[in-house]
Order: sequence, then structure tokens, then C-alpha cells
Amino acid sequence: MGEFTTTIETRLNQAYKGLQEATSNGDDFLADTLTAEIEDLRRLAVDHGIAIER
Repeated sequence: MGEFTTTIETRLNQAYKGLQEATSNGDDFLADTLTAEIEDLRRLAVDHGIAIER
């Protein structure tokens, strides 16, 4: 696994964790921001042929 792939996966894991916390705390703005970040990271992964499990 390359460094780029590891970075994408790490950032996705952090974003998903943050999204879960934001949702639990009722922070809609942060939840929306993290959802957009997740979408961007997933799109980036697809564009570079990185398989994402979530």
C-alpha cells in the first residue's frame, strides 16, 4: 500500500469519526463539512483506483 493510499484511508477514517461525533453532538455545520470532505476523498480515491471499503 502506497503512502498516497494510506493518507486517503487515514483521512477518511478521521472524517468518519469526526462525522459520528458531530452528529452525536448535534453539530450540523460540522457534519455537513465532514460529509463534503468524505465525498471529496472518496471521489479522489476512485479517480486514482483506490478501493475504499466503506
